[in-house]
Amino acid sequence: MTERAGDDLGAVDGEMTLPPSREAGEGEVHVLGTAHVSQQSVERVEETIAERRPDVVAVELDEGRYRQLKGETPDDIDPGDMLRGNTVFQFLAYWMLSYVQTRLGKKLGVDPGADMMAAIDSAEDHGLGVALVDRDIQMTVQRFWARLSPFRKLTMLGNLTLAVGSPVAVGTGLGIAMGAFAGFAVAMVAAGALGFASADIVATLGADVVALAGGLVAGALGGAVLWSLFDSAFARLLDALALPNTTYTRIVAGVGVGSVVGVAVAASGGLAVGPLSLTAERLTSLGGFVLQAGTGLVAGALLGGGLGVLGGAILATVVPEEEDLDEIDIEELTDADVVTAMMEEFRRFAPGAAEALIDERDAFIAHRLVALREAGYSVVAVVGAGHREGIQRYLDDPESLPPMESLVGEASGSGLTAYLYKAVGYALTVGFLVFFVLLALGGASNAWLVELFVAWFIVNGVLAGGLAKVAGAHWPSALAGGGVAWLTSVNPLLAPGWFAGYVELRYVDVNVSDIGRLNEILDDDEAPIADIFARMRDVPLFRLILIAGLTNVGSMVASLVVFPLILPMLSAPIGGVEAIPGLLLDGARNGWDIVWGALP
Repeated sequence: MTERAGDDLGAVDGEMTLPPSREAGEGEVHVLGTAHVSQQSVERVEETIAERRPDVVAVELDEGRYRQLKGETPDDIDPGDMLRGNTVFQFLAYWMLSYVQTRLGKKLGVDPGADMMAAIDSAEDHGLGVALVDRDIQMTVQRFWARLSPFRKLTMLGNLTLAVGSPVAVGTGLGIAMGAFAGFAVAMVAAGALGFASADIVATLGADVVALAGGLVAGALGGAVLWSLFDSAFARLLDALALPNTTYTRIVAGVGVGSVVGVAVAASGGLAVGPLSLTAERLTSLGGFVLQAGTGLVAGALLGGGLGVLGGAILATVVPEEEDLDEIDIEELTDADVVTAMMEEFRRFAPGAAEALIDERDAFIAHRLVALREAGYSVVAVVGAGHREGIQRYLDDPESLPPMESLVGEASGSGLTAYLYKAVGYALTVGFLVFFVLLALGGASNAWLVELFVAWFIVNGVLAGGLAKVAGAHWPSALAGGGVAWLTSVNPLLAPGWFAGYVELRYVDVNVSDIGRLNEILDDDEAPIADIFARMRDVPLFRLILIAGLTNVGSMVASLVVFPLILPMLSAPIGGVEAIPGLLLDGARNGWDIVWGALP
């Protein structure tokens, strides 16, 4: 169909010139509501088009989803889009919506989108025009995601994780991961603030015990990292030893090898590594820190895992069994009242997101249909039943349509949370810069400030870049994420994971088709979680998400390491950590004197 009067009406199968069947302004639109996974809907679509023989069949599709239904390869992600920050999360939201629909379609024996394809096929069989009247899915998901509160985003992503396994298994895994991070943070920050730090551990347990325990903890964690980097090497080792070669045994092998090496290094009393000499004293000090951090990490993991099991068990009692789908009356899915009730439930869950997903699309589609009607076409519009009422209301009263300009373009997060997030980000940026300026004005040497900054840069780079590599990033991607990780502390609005993802997209192709592969993997109900995760890690989209997420986690962990460990180690030239407040006060006085002296 050609573009008319400046309205982008969308067309498929090349340009078509379809003269209107009546005078301009005398067209008509019949809105047919369907269920996207209903075989009865497919039959109703075919019957309606055959009976009415309209000039144009309008479908609730955009070009991207049309091409996907046709089996064409969707466009890859533009690497530059990664730097916007929302690309990965938009794909997560789109993935969740796609998975729910795919799961429902599989259970009911109908492919998602079958009603739309039936409409397109019927139009082509009868020689009718076809118009794609829906808004671009990426724009819709972006606006949908921008309107979700942080809590709703976490809830939505949590619901997606339930596809991997049972609520108890997923709750346990998430509880361990979140508990480990929280325990580590408490051990680094709260314990130090209470006067309980690595020095107390060394004094209480003794240097030898702390060195060996710290070596064991550090070696075990290092072995887990080595396993993730050299999984295939551990697999060959197990095969050579005629031992079971599973994901679990390879993890145990990695942790075991790392533990032995860590204890051996600690027991040796010292190790020369290039220009760095790890003396027994330094190993003991480092062991105390590792033991403090490891204790918090393990305690947090155990507590988080326990809470995760409890939360998963509670959730399992409220999550409906899949067998409940068998009780659905498919015919009722096309009834507006039932679908509207479902939409209203979602509206109560997230009103702003519902506006982007439902109300805005109703208005956008209605704009397209009004343009077709005013051009004189008779139209059958095939849309989801939940959209039928809203679209029909706009068709009956076109003057109530909001301006098209308000329905397109990217949206930014709204509300107090978004402003607070930005305010905190800018405040931390200013605070970081003021911290260094005041130290310089207070008398700290330039050499010490440079040493502190270099340590900050290295710790951030190693942890962020290392976790990016663990996630499966190429070396240039890991180096890029690690190289900019220190900026997260200067400006939290700049996440190193986006930079790592930007570089990674130079090496892999990621597109919407990956979501289909992930859905197939998640549909395997018999595979163990470890195997499902390993297969998902081979999918470029999931690996990209993992790289971006773990790079950001590494940078956050680095912030918890630098102040309790690095700052005390480097503060001897200025009189220790306790001298820093005095330097800051002196810097503030000197700065005020400089400003006051510059005033006329």
